[in-house]
Amino acid sequence: MTALPGIALADWRSAGRDFSFNGHGIRYWTAGQGEPLLLIHGFPTASWDWHYLWSALAERYQVIACDMLGFGDSAKPRGHAYSLLEQADLQQALLVHLGIAKPVHVLAHDYGDSVAQELLARHQEGRVQLASCVFLNGGLFPETHRPVLVQKLLLSPIGPLIGRLFSRKKLAASFAKVFGPQTQPSVSELDDFWSLIAVNNGPGVMHRLIRYMPERRVQRERWVAAMQATAVPMRVIDGAVDPISGAHMVARYRELIVKPDTVLLDGIGHYPQTEAPAEVLAHFVQFRERLEANECNDVLS
Repeated sequence: MTALPGIALADWRSAGRDFSFNGHGIRYWTAGQGEPLLLIHGFPTASWDWHYLWSALAERYQVIACDMLGFGDSAKPRGHAYSLLEQADLQQALLVHLGIAKPVHVLAHDYGDSVAQELLARHQEGRVQLASCVFLNGGLFPETHRPVLVQKLLLSPIGPLIGRLFSRKKLAASFAKVFGPQTQPSVSELDDFWSLIAVNNGPGVMHRLIRYMPERRVQRERWVAAMQATAVPMRVIDGAVDPISGAHMVARYRELIVKPDTVLLDGIGHYPQTEAPAEVLAHFVQFRERLEANECNDVLS
């Protein structure tokens, strides 16, 4: 499959814009025209994760992404009680800031999957309008999520120390375990991932951001009930060899969701959007084209 050209981090950063959310500076990006597509990144990285897909998606849709609070080039306030619910508030605030009134398509990854699940629950409650939702590797079901050691340590009583000691070397070691064996990040990619984590002393809030794992357990029944009840079309595109949320997470999805729409990417790990972006793009576009065809058929019938 043809490789997709990425966007250099410096170029990506220079294209960012800023808005204020609850008094905190948030960096966001938008491009393209058409139906709005909200991209929601994972932990511990940032919206640059989407850089291989960005231009191709912007040819079809109005793509929107932000670095969530505590991530990337957005504010990383000390002592803050970070929560997935607040991050969902942030996504909605960004849509309001941009004047987006129509239903929104969502493409999410990792931590972003949980934010997307909250948005889906809010859709069911009539608080936001989603048009579709595609999940990449993430802990959709906490009972099936297998966190890596550093995540467990961040959640422990020594979490603040573990965060302060987190380094590019430790990031490289963690990523080596969760990326596919043939799709490991390059030295320059690791440098860029690390720069987004390190800016504004990001390691100093990692032990606070990690509270999303117990929060997932608290919200689990509400989120899964929303996924089981919703008419919003959903698809999972998943790197199969991811030890955190790979094929075992897709198996659980197939157990819990009626008529599950799932794609497993052989040999791909936890970051399919950077490991196999062309494949992710193809499966995402196919999903959306099928939706559009169904909508046309509904109008004609």
